[in-house]
Amino acid sequence: MESSPIHAADAEFTVEAVERALHQLFYDPDMAQKNVAQKWLTQAQMSPQAWHFCWALLSQDKVPEVQFFGASTLHAKISRNWSDLPTEQHVSLRTQLITQVCQFASGPKMVLTRLCVALASLVLHTMPDTWPTAVLDLLQAFQTGQGIAGADGRARCLAMLELLAVLPEEFQNSRVPAARRTQLRTTLAGQWSAVCPLLQQLLRQADSPTQVRMRVLQCLASWMALDVSLGDSEGLLQDSFSMLSDPELFDTAVETIVSTISQPDSHRFADTLVKLVPLVLGLQDQLRKAVETADIETSHGICRIAVALGDTHCRTLLEHVDQWHGFQALVNMILFCTGIPGQYPVDETTSSLTLTFWYTLQDDILSFEGDRQALYLQVYRPLYFQLVDVLLHKSHFPSDEGYASWSSDDKEQFRIYRIDISDTLMYVYDLLGPEMLRSLYDRLGRFLTDTGRTAAWQDIEALLFGFQSIAETVDVSDSDVIPGLIGLIPLINVTNVELADTVMFTIGSLGEWLADHPLMLGGILPVVLQALSNPDLSVSSVSALKRICRECRYNLQPHADNILAATQDVLVKQIHKSTQCMWLMQALGFLISALPGEQILGKLLSLLSPHLKQLENLTKEMPSPSNKSTIVHILGLFSSLFTTLDTNAEPQGSEDMAVARPAAPPHPDPHPVVVVLQQFFPLIQAVLSKWLTDSEVVEAACAIFDKSLKTLLSSFAPLVSQLSELVGQMYGAIPQAAALELTRQLVHIFSGEKEHFAPIKRLLELLSSITLSIFQQEPRDHPDIVDSFMRLHAQVLKRKAELYLSESLDIKALFYCGILSFKFPEKPTVKSTCLFFTELVSHCEDIPAVGEVLQEDGKLLLQALLEGIGGQAPRSLMEYFAEVLLGMNRHCHSLISAWMQEVLLIPNFPSAQVSMEQKQTFNQQVLREQTNKRRVRDIVRDFSLQCRGLHGTEYAGDY
Repeated sequence: MESSPIHAADAEFTVEAVERALHQLFYDPDMAQKNVAQKWLTQAQMSPQAWHFCWALLSQDKVPEVQFFGASTLHAKISRNWSDLPTEQHVSLRTQLITQVCQFASGPKMVLTRLCVALASLVLHTMPDTWPTAVLDLLQAFQTGQGIAGADGRARCLAMLELLAVLPEEFQNSRVPAARRTQLRTTLAGQWSAVCPLLQQLLRQADSPTQVRMRVLQCLASWMALDVSLGDSEGLLQDSFSMLSDPELFDTAVETIVSTISQPDSHRFADTLVKLVPLVLGLQDQLRKAVETADIETSHGICRIAVALGDTHCRTLLEHVDQWHGFQALVNMILFCTGIPGQYPVDETTSSLTLTFWYTLQDDILSFEGDRQALYLQVYRPLYFQLVDVLLHKSHFPSDEGYASWSSDDKEQFRIYRIDISDTLMYVYDLLGPEMLRSLYDRLGRFLTDTGRTAAWQDIEALLFGFQSIAETVDVSDSDVIPGLIGLIPLINVTNVELADTVMFTIGSLGEWLADHPLMLGGILPVVLQALSNPDLSVSSVSALKRICRECRYNLQPHADNILAATQDVLVKQIHKSTQCMWLMQALGFLISALPGEQILGKLLSLLSPHLKQLENLTKEMPSPSNKSTIVHILGLFSSLFTTLDTNAEPQGSEDMAVARPAAPPHPDPHPVVVVLQQFFPLIQAVLSKWLTDSEVVEAACAIFDKSLKTLLSSFAPLVSQLSELVGQMYGAIPQAAALELTRQLVHIFSGEKEHFAPIKRLLELLSSITLSIFQQEPRDHPDIVDSFMRLHAQVLKRKAELYLSESLDIKALFYCGILSFKFPEKPTVKSTCLFFTELVSHCEDIPAVGEVLQEDGKLLLQALLEGIGGQAPRSLMEYFAEVLLGMNRHCHSLISAWMQEVLLIPNFPSAQVSMEQKQTFNQQVLREQTNKRRVRDIVRDFSLQCRGLHGTEYAGDY
């Protein structure tokens, strides 16, 4: 089929041109040429000529790819351009199409399927108005072969089944109005009474080929999606179970049965569902045989059927009290599937399918009241205890050798599987209560104290895993076995990393309990501190210590020296990765916060001295990548510590605790953290003198003061002047958002205090001057700086608007920067700009310079707002635009009234999609509202949708 290539400009949609384009699409190695052919063929399908050339492409002498395109084109024309076809041609099209379906009944399969889809589309266009008997007529035509040539009986049967299978699918995929869709669904469902007996007959015939039976099963699944009556389909569904014994039909039968009984409204046919229980139970021998022979596919499929029935219709089946023995047998069958032999995920993947069922059964049992609930609890509580044993067994790790041979993907799947088991155990605790913990504790005690036998580490780990699963999210303070568990943990011979990890996570999960029972800390803390020195237990040991320090901070004073010594040792030896080191410092922040005030400074200096010394040495060395990495790490340690070091925090918990540690009266001495920072300041300046242009180092330095500010609040006061100067130096060397955010914190906390007004004022003027120069160059390259700059000025106007009385602050330039910021594509930047202008317009009366700039250039602000509302800004930001508009209307009403009238008269502004009438309505609605924020948001949202051509569409609600 060598010929000249298709070009985008070719307009002759002939058979030859289409074949040329298809050859180009399939065989041309040049992707650009393939794309040209693809676009051209799409245009060809949309053209009026497609009604004609599609038939020629279906000629028997064409290759399958060409025939497929012809069938696809026919479907495209019928589904999308039906109205183009004169009514008098409908019957002839139908006849031609049926003939073509029969001619391709023996294949190629892809062409047959596409032709059946086209015929299905034709049926949907003509039912019920012009061809109400479509389905019946087609069944008769394919069964008798009357008026159809070119296909034997078996081929016609397969073609008929293909059509029956795709008809409901084409309905689901078709785009028709809601009323028409309802009418079509009802009409199609009404044909099931004729289709179902035919399918059942084909399935039961002894000589039906496997291919026919497979298509019958697929037809059942397809038609059930139309919400046809499960009661009417009962016989066909029951017959589908008999197909499970045929290996060739097994997979298809499973899919059909599962999809059929999982239909949303099938619960209405309770009698039919009850009859399915014995059929599912009848699969148990096949299931056991599959398990014995390691036939994973078969056991997986049968489990899917059992879970589909049990999970989807649990309550319906429970309500049939007279059938409760059958349902109990089904539950036991699902329990067998949960405990199916083999190690997940390398030997089996079936057990995970069952976990959601146990949630459903538990919820449904507890939803009953009185005697019914009591009966089911009596029946199923013992079974749930069995379930706990099964789940713990399934959570067992394999042998060390076996686990080492697993791929990383297998290990990840197993990790997720254990999380699912953990969630299930936690949920089951609501049903079984403290008795469940007692059972776990008794077994663990026997394993650890029975000298006559040595338990496998997996058995101990699984029981601890069970404890941890519950204690992680459930309040176990009332359990009488936790003291015993705490006593057993030191007895565990930890010879395995997985077991050690679980020990640590279990201890961490008991943090709140330990806070209420501080006497138990002495026995358990050494276990955690010893584990800290093992890098393989980094995450679990550090996590456990952090939780203990957070929850038990007010009870740790007797252990503080041991904790500080152990953590200092591992930090200096660099045993842990950077993230875990940060966690450790956060843990120590909790610990030190709760120490007596006179001890805090000494502990802090002792903790930080090695790191300060290392940092001091690094400032004397030449900058290098390794030095930079270490500096950022040390600065990160400081900021992590100061994140949680809050000596003003009150103990949370019982009133007794609050009485035991009353709030300390204000102390004239500076806060210990302030003392440390004052000593640390020259060192920070020395670091920055060499790294002032490195954004990562600057951000790490800013983070220290940012965390300290947020924690210390007004106690940070002695450092305000120094920090203001340092921030100015940093921003002058290389402007960064971190410096602006730090300034915003200073403004938020200290701008209202007279003694700090001057340094903050100088800093604001300096940062504004530098940032304005950025706006004169390439502000689009710095969206983060622009975002933070707008947020900073919004904060200034909100907290201390008097700063805007400064002659050194170019308010007009700030105004224009805001106008430019509206054009940024980044949502956070535009949002911050809106917040800035919302605050700015509220001060047009009390700050003369603001009033002047709005008087002169407020119209520009209004235009920028309307452009954003008109489509330039994301729809999700419209509420912020509305607030600026409301502020302008409230504070500059006479000005905005004139400007609105003027700018809305501009043709096609703010969008060509809105009429003058719509613009005037918007104008009147906005100007009427000066107080109702919600109303203005609604007005702006609706007008924005009109401007975007989305008003009244399905996309109108998508934000």
